[in-house]
Amino acid sequence: MPSLPLQPTPPSDSGAGAPSSGPADPTAASDRTPSIGPDENLWHAAVRRDPGHARRYAERWRRIAAEGTDILGEARLIDAMAPRRARILDAGCGTGRLAAHLLPAGHALVGVDLDPELIAVAREDHPQARWEVQNLAELDLREAGGDRATPSDAGERLVFDLEVSAGNVLAFLSAAERRPALERLAAHLAPEGRLVAGFGAGRGYAFEDFAADAEAAGLVLQQRFSSWDLRPASDDFLVAILARA
Repeated sequence: MPSLPLQPTPPSDSGAGAPSSGPADPTAASDRTPSIGPDENLWHAAVRRDPGHARRYAERWRRIAAEGTDILGEARLIDAMAPRRARILDAGCGTGRLAAHLLPAGHALVGVDLDPELIAVAREDHPQARWEVQNLAELDLREAGGDRATPSDAGERLVFDLEVSAGNVLAFLSAAERRPALERLAAHLAPEGRLVAGFGAGRGYAFEDFAADAEAAGLVLQQRFSSWDLRPASDDFLVAILARA
């Protein structure tokens, strides 16, 4: 598989490159050196140092929203990219702030975060969506009634038209979690689904390492931007649009 381009690629007539229908072998590029990053998930480390961290984080977002600050830029982009009544995964959803735009737009939203306290806030604020406590590196979402603990009796794996990972989530993962997380996200994409991931430079996850991990996970980078309103690519911030290889 060729290396992923780090500059934007022109869209096709339909607005994005069309992925093939079959998933790539997630071990295809396993000879690459894993990206350098933290030994511990940065969110776990923050909560370990300060048990009140999650509560204050949730309070901060509620306060920002109450002040009228625009916190829905990512959600507007995802809504614009999605077919109507799309299945959307918010990967690293935190308090579920993107639901405030995506649910009224008619989409079926599933949110996943590793912090139970943040998921509790999301369930309270947006009960219409499905919220799950899971680590992205072990992501396994099933249709209602499925049981992750008993694979033989598990429901069908959920697949999504759009997946979004905003808020620097991928940069919070430990080095050992990053590639498995991208593999799991790829596994949950519909054949023509897309993953949109954004994070800033200087957070311990070099953009070229992300590109290598995405390729190894069976993803193809279709376009790259520097903001959620699709400004040209830069070295400061990455918004990547990916599809299954």
